[in-house]
Amino acid sequence: MNYKFSALALIALTGFYFNAKAQKVTLDYYFNHEVHKTASGKIERYHYLWDEKVNSGFSIFGEAFKRAGATLDTLGSAPTLSNLKSTAIYIIVDPDTKKESPNPNFIQLKDVNEIAAWVKDGGILVMLANDSANVELPHFNTLAAKFGMHFNDDLQNHVTNDDHFADGAISTTGNPIFKTANKIFIKDACSIGLSGPAKAALKNSNGAVIMATAKYGKGIVFAVGDPWLYNEYTNGRLPAGYENDKAANDVASWLIAEAKKDKK
Repeated sequence: MNYKFSALALIALTGFYFNAKAQKVTLDYYFNHEVHKTASGKIERYHYLWDEKVNSGFSIFGEAFKRAGATLDTLGSAPTLSNLKSTAIYIIVDPDTKKESPNPNFIQLKDVNEIAAWVKDGGILVMLANDSANVELPHFNTLAAKFGMHFNDDLQNHVTNDDHFADGAISTTGNPIFKTANKIFIKDACSIGLSGPAKAALKNSNGAVIMATAKYGKGIVFAVGDPWLYNEYTNGRLPAGYENDKAANDVASWLIAEAKKDKK
């Protein structure tokens, strides 16, 4: 038996290797950099971290990406074309306010231009906002505006008590992003205004846009008016019929599929 690889086979394998390597999902740790003091007095990072397994973490969402074939990474510095080069999907969630951080890193025009150039070249940007009381919207909106989006200063799907889950329910049946989840729970989100290339991806029962997408060059932007897929709402604590756990897998799979598309 001939164990030698042909040149064509070697090229094919090399191409597969780099394509697989390219599916890296990078979570921003720069614009969101919340810290708190532990019981022992130690200052540590928390909130929307890949390895944070408590309610405030993104460990379940991270596992969904890994099941879809991706690798996870973080970026603790300002994004640039250079340090995003090997990233397929870049997630910015809930940028800090001065209430959350004594010295927050606000999104600047340079950051907008670097991120936009990366998306234009084929990157997949995920923007997860929050209601205006809990996110720094003015600077986040300078980035959103680049893609025809605007996070509004409103409160959608307001849930006054945890037993009023129906107030946060949104049907996803038939939505192309959600292949398995039929109903999800999103609490206290902001709506998204649309212009230019931006399109509604999901609306609530009032007709407000809660999720949006925009094609930009070779890339895509996916925006949600809430951090939404953190552990508190994907760990099975929701009543039967709410399928945020399935939605995490659906969104991760959809984003990975978009990242793998031919960007010529």
